[in-house]
Amino acid sequence: MKNASVKNRISTRALLLNAVFGAALLSGVSSASAETLTVWSGYPEMAPFYEHVAQGLKAAHPDLEVKVEAIALREHEKRVALGLTGGQEGVTVIELSGSTATRYLENDLLPEAPDDIATFVKDPKNFDKFFSDTASYDDTVYGVPLFRGQGALFYNTDMFKAAGLTEPPKTMEDYSKYAEKLTQRDASGRTTVSGWSLRLSGGGQGIAEKFWINMHQFGGSILVPAGDGKWKTNFANEAGRKALKQYLENIFTLKTVTPEMPADADAFERGQTAMFIRESWVIGDIAKKAPDLKYATAPLPKGSIALPTNLYVAGDDADIGWEFAKATNSPENLVWLLENVGWLPNRSGVDYSSVTTKQPAFAAFVDYPQGYEFFTLPSIGPIEEILTRVAAQLVVAFGDASMAGDDAKIDAFLKKASDEVDTILDREGLLAK
Repeated sequence: MKNASVKNRISTRALLLNAVFGAALLSGVSSASAETLTVWSGYPEMAPFYEHVAQGLKAAHPDLEVKVEAIALREHEKRVALGLTGGQEGVTVIELSGSTATRYLENDLLPEAPDDIATFVKDPKNFDKFFSDTASYDDTVYGVPLFRGQGALFYNTDMFKAAGLTEPPKTMEDYSKYAEKLTQRDASGRTTVSGWSLRLSGGGQGIAEKFWINMHQFGGSILVPAGDGKWKTNFANEAGRKALKQYLENIFTLKTVTPEMPADADAFERGQTAMFIRESWVIGDIAKKAPDLKYATAPLPKGSIALPTNLYVAGDDADIGWEFAKATNSPENLVWLLENVGWLPNRSGVDYSSVTTKQPAFAAFVDYPQGYEFFTLPSIGPIEEILTRVAAQLVVAFGDASMAGDDAKIDAFLKKASDEVDTILDREGLLAK
């Protein structure tokens, strides 16, 4: 999985350089002085956390200035491509998912972690192997695990009560039945409040990720490992058909949701949807934007995606960057992160009960059933390209009413999308034959 071919390295480097030339709007990347540490984040809600960590370093480094630059994820990814391939001054702590970082690690654009950091990350008392592996490449530690995205169901308890529903859905079949009961319509029959907010538009690869989560409940996967660093698709099958059929049923048959309707956390906080699947950061967002909202959370029927995010350090004289990255993992800072931001810390052995007692909504994320199955995005260079292409195909399907209830058309669509993924894998030398 991690031993990229020369062809893959060259093509990946070309893609990165193309990203640089295509990111003219970001050409004014700011430089950092020797007394300044810059933190690049793709999650604006993380800015207060990094500022909190910086404040804690003041005692040991009173003259250190920490500049937190947290912007939208897609712009952050462009910024990283520009900075790492074009060069940047000063020391920068860079927040990246393990799968995104792989493209830079394949091309030697991020440095290894120093020995003391590697020891900290590899210690099983600090991190489960799942998390230390995602912060490593070819068994070498390059990053410090920090937080993960993990899905669960959020549902409006007032709307559930009004619909006569007393508990969350337990199966995927329940999800559609619940959505039908929860949907609100005006006098003309137009849907005004969706019963179940599905990711149907916008956001590029996020559409494919959310589809993958739903398909996971049916036993499917966009990609599965096939040994020797090779991969194969696993969605042009019954699991993929069931997942896509459920989307189409809700859009065109039950009419519980439309691509044009308000969606995601904003819609939930405004009472424009009754339930949706999202990560734990929504808990903190609700506390800030809709503190009076009556809601609860529940685990998904089978399991969830888990997307670990790590911190990497770039620049000369990077010791202060690694010190900052390690400081984010102090128990005090991680409890603060969970309570104030809502992302789930990856470090083991930390007591989070002070948070879970005050906010029961975290229970679905930390008290999931035995046998709950997690999956994550493969750490391969073209993963974002694959997800973006699958997402583009799905958007087309979500607008095609003729596919609803037509298994043959659904199967043909899935086969076409699967073949497109195979083409990308084959190009990169990653396709299992």
